[in-house]
Amino acid sequence: MACFCYILECADGTYYTGWTTDPRRREAQHNRGRGARYTGQRRPVRLVYVEEQSDRAAAMRRERQLKNLTHAQKKALAESQR
Repeated sequence: MACFCYILECADGTYYTGWTTDPRRREAQHNRGRGARYTGQRRPVRLVYVEEQSDRAAAMRRERQLKNLTHAQKKALAESQR
C-alpha cells in the first residue's frame, strides 16, 4: 500500500508535516478540525507538497526528515510542486 508524506500550509503561514494513505482526505480532515491539534487552531490549511513513499515505514522515516527542515526549506519544496 502506498503512503504519502505531505506538507500543509496553515493560515498563519506555518507548515505542518505528516504522512497518510490519502493526502486529499487528510487535508479535509485537518480543515474540519479532525486532524492534529496544531492545525486545528491554524485553519484553513492547504496541501502544498506531497511525496509518495513505498510503505508506512518509509513514509514515517521521510516525515521525520521533512519535520527537521527549516521553514525556508519547506517553502522551497512547496514551491517546487506548483
